[in-house]
Amino acid sequence: MKHASFLLILSCILIATVFFSFQQNTSFIAAKQTEKLQSEKGRAKALPRIAIAGLGIESSTFSPALTHEEAFHARYGAAIFAYYPFFTTDSPLRQRAVWIPTLLGKSLPGGAVTREAYESLVQKTLDSLQKNGPYDGLFLDIHGAMSVVGLDDPEGDFITRIRKVIGTKTLISTSMDLHGNVSWRLAQNTDLITCYRMAPHEDAMETKQRAVENLLKRLESGKGKPTYKAWIPIPVLLPGEKTSTRIEPAKTIYKAVAPAAAQEGIIDAAIWVGYAWADEPRNHAVVMVTGDDKEKVTHTAEQLAKSFWDARSGFAFVAPTGSLKESLDKAVKSPKHPFFISDSGDNPTAGGAGDVTWTLQEILKRPEFKTEKGPSLIYASIPGPELVKKAIEAGVGGKVDGYAGAVVDARYAPPVHLVGTVTAIERGDVNAEVEVVVKVGSVSIIVTQKRKPYHKEIDFTRLGLAPRQSDIVVVKIGYLEPELYAMRADWILALTPGGVDQNLERLPYKRIQRPMFPLDKNMKTPDLSAKLVPASDKL
Repeated sequence: MKHASFLLILSCILIATVFFSFQQNTSFIAAKQTEKLQSEKGRAKALPRIAIAGLGIESSTFSPALTHEEAFHARYGAAIFAYYPFFTTDSPLRQRAVWIPTLLGKSLPGGAVTREAYESLVQKTLDSLQKNGPYDGLFLDIHGAMSVVGLDDPEGDFITRIRKVIGTKTLISTSMDLHGNVSWRLAQNTDLITCYRMAPHEDAMETKQRAVENLLKRLESGKGKPTYKAWIPIPVLLPGEKTSTRIEPAKTIYKAVAPAAAQEGIIDAAIWVGYAWADEPRNHAVVMVTGDDKEKVTHTAEQLAKSFWDARSGFAFVAPTGSLKESLDKAVKSPKHPFFISDSGDNPTAGGAGDVTWTLQEILKRPEFKTEKGPSLIYASIPGPELVKKAIEAGVGGKVDGYAGAVVDARYAPPVHLVGTVTAIERGDVNAEVEVVVKVGSVSIIVTQKRKPYHKEIDFTRLGLAPRQSDIVVVKIGYLEPELYAMRADWILALTPGGVDQNLERLPYKRIQRPMFPLDKNMKTPDLSAKLVPASDKL
């Protein structure tokens, strides 16, 4: 009995010891888990709070068109993340901050924005910022060439009003198109700033990501606002078609930007060409460099500005140019197909109304294109909603008789009268709604419900058109976008009329700063010394 009692007591002691040990181990694991959770919570609390906002459009004041709010296709809240490929849910950048997306509006280039549209979009942005603050940072994604009826420097106004809501301590990093304009007011109110380094803009998303990374680095390091911001206005105003980085001198000038920005003591460096088709004092080239080393920041800015100014006379069109007649004559005679012609004066990707009919009228007058046996020519494109309705009623293979174009911009030619055969009807494109192809003689004319730029091969093939097999392709565009450029066998830029006329000397400038090259060809060398911009919290 005694032996059995002893064994029972011993067993109880062992069970109690194991149980106590298990409890201790469980408590230890739980404590570690709690510690880990607290640590994670601590890190989460330490993540910077960064807002996202932006409005982007390139708008010509030389076009009679007006841009309304719906053209911006505004995204709100979490829907904004889908616009940026670097902001996927599991992306490293997404994990480094608490992001508060507010409003992001991006419009196809066009005419001046109505004041009502601008005020509505700005107020919605400000209301969202007010509601969700405070913020450590703001990623501001703008184009920089917005024109608003009755308001100078909209981007400068926008950022100033943002500052009144979020305060001057919040770090703002601004991403821009190199065809944007950087006013002194914009330079003052932003902290970090950068722009594209390629034209065409194949580095657009890379630039936006750089703006975000610059912001995160300054917040995470605790360095905050840059000690110095150098701003240099350059009295040069040129169209993008003369400053493409595909060719010299822009190719070499812009190649120097990345190495300049990579220097110790410099955060970023950028050169803005400016926007040539708006008549405001801020419209001209600009260099900005930000960083903490005063000598490097100012010297680098002055070097970049000098390189741009010194090359001013060397900027030339990215393609051979000519009148429309010269362009068509050359295309008809050329053995190289497809021969692309840029109908540049009404380019909707630069701010043209997109419905000028002058070029199409001139093409249809040519005897070579009167019959189906003539050289095959694709024309992209002309808006004509009433003609589209008639084409839908007629159906593919049916005949159509109607008018298109010149509803917005009839300064150069009236609506074009088209009598032809419907060869395609496409309802799949959201932006243009419905597109049809009307064949007149040997010319295939794309008619849309709304203006639309054509810059990808699929834009044509989805309509049953084969641009690579066509003799001539005429596109309302300036320099060819990458896919069109890759397709062309030859190319000429036709100097046609419109709201984005490439011949700047034909435009009625009244308010830009003068002297301005190339309008004032013999002007004296300007002061290109760096101007240090006050920090946004020192205004």
